[in-house]
Amino acid sequence: MKIFLLVTTFNSQTQAIYTKLKDLNHTVSVCFAINEKQMLQEIEAFNPKLILCPFLKSYLPASVYENYPTYIFHPAPRGDRGAYSLEYALQEPTKRWGVVVLRANSEYDGGDIYAETSFEVRKTYKASLYRQEIVSASLELLDELFENIENNRATPQILNPIHEPFTQAKRAIDWQRDTTQIIIDKIYLSDSLPGVLDEILGVECYLFGAWEEERLRGEPKEILAKRDGAICLATVDGAVWISHLKEVGRFKLPATYVLKERLKGVKEHRLPLLFDKSYKTFYETSVEFRDNVAYLCFNFHNGAMSTAQCIRLKYAVEYLKERCEVLVLVGGMDFFSNGIHLNILEDSQKQGEDGWANINAMNDLIRSIIFADEIVTVASFARNAGAGGVFLGLACDYVVAKEGVVLNPHYKTLGLTGSEYHTYTLPKRVGQEMSQKLLDECLPISASYAKKIGMVDEVFEASDYYEKLHSFAKNTFDDDFVWEKQDYLEEHSQEIELCKEREIEVMYPEFWEKDSAFHELRGEFVWKVCSTETPKRLIYHAILSSSA
Repeated sequence: MKIFLLVTTFNSQTQAIYTKLKDLNHTVSVCFAINEKQMLQEIEAFNPKLILCPFLKSYLPASVYENYPTYIFHPAPRGDRGAYSLEYALQEPTKRWGVVVLRANSEYDGGDIYAETSFEVRKTYKASLYRQEIVSASLELLDELFENIENNRATPQILNPIHEPFTQAKRAIDWQRDTTQIIIDKIYLSDSLPGVLDEILGVECYLFGAWEEERLRGEPKEILAKRDGAICLATVDGAVWISHLKEVGRFKLPATYVLKERLKGVKEHRLPLLFDKSYKTFYETSVEFRDNVAYLCFNFHNGAMSTAQCIRLKYAVEYLKERCEVLVLVGGMDFFSNGIHLNILEDSQKQGEDGWANINAMNDLIRSIIFADEIVTVASFARNAGAGGVFLGLACDYVVAKEGVVLNPHYKTLGLTGSEYHTYTLPKRVGQEMSQKLLDECLPISASYAKKIGMVDEVFEASDYYEKLHSFAKNTFDDDFVWEKQDYLEEHSQEIELCKEREIEVMYPEFWEKDSAFHELRGEFVWKVCSTETPKRLIYHAILSSSA
């Protein structure tokens, strides 16, 4: 079936739907909803059987939904209408929430419902609920949606009032009255957009990334400590860590990067390299041991890895090599990894130097994984991964993924050729031809497709993923495997290093030359510049033309 995805941006939900539809052998084209004329031109060029809108923030013109059957995914249960659905879901003591797919008509979120499901609301922040529960529910609804469309089976929407705007006045923190939990809840329902507007040390900024602190105390809003880019502020009944700030008119950064010299005299409150989670506080790296397996978690905000974070993670890998037989890289709460830290590079006064340091620190980390010759390494893609984050996982001996996960194994959309030993690890798994295809097409792929082409070893269902992961991991260790691995690495070490050296040689001008496309494309990504057209790689007829 020819299916057209009409979206505001190619976000995690859109990518999940896109890859699932392609796995089901549908013909799919994507269109960014920029203006009516442009939308109609792209729709008419593709001539779809139906239009799906997994993520659409603008009103649809009647010329679209009156001429083409159009279905909107709304992140809420029946009867909920309008924007800010997840804010209201998290603000209320809601036990269950849902997703509906409704047919677009003249009523805002008022069309008949063709598929619906519900899920239990997890105690988390808005973006995490969206990236996990909403995306999973949307994928779950596809079969029901197609069946009900075919049989013309629908349920009328309940035309409740449309939500009022969820303003900053509703999000605002009263530091003299709000408890730690209230502050965390307010930041949760605003993260990752738009954040909670506040003022810290004279800087008007939005707050993101809230963590409860169990031990430190002080006067409300007093800055008590800093750690790995985050700051700790006292509350009326405890303290809270804020990991990221976004100065008004700028972009999101670790809090200490925004406040800079204003934090002079604030103590760096360090933790062990691998925190044991014995009390509530902010941490990024931790480990759990089970049987002969060490699970290394690195919960870096939005999956971005700075130079310092890469170095710390490398030390963690080196430390754990001596303490386990199998090392599983788990990644973070919402992403496995997305590679180097673009926001920090954009903020830097020495972009070439800092970018060069970041990619080399990432390579040092990956080298420590590839050459971990006395243990077995396993990557767990339980969350999405992109760019260098994919190749961080491919550095492991085995790669396991959870169904529904999306991988973006490419760099070119940011003007980079990439490193992370990808010219060694990717062809080793999928062959040179497929490797180049993935890098050139710059399209997301599902975990299922990744397994089909040999990029991933196993894909497990979400319901019992972690038990199956553990069963898989603990059974990978074998003396013969380790001896063969040692022999292989000894024989091919120069070849492996040469791959990285060639990658770095190509990347050098991409970081250091002022007219490098990387600088412009990185800026557009970080500053969230709105697209003026649909990327050619997502348009079906353009894809055909480029591959012809």
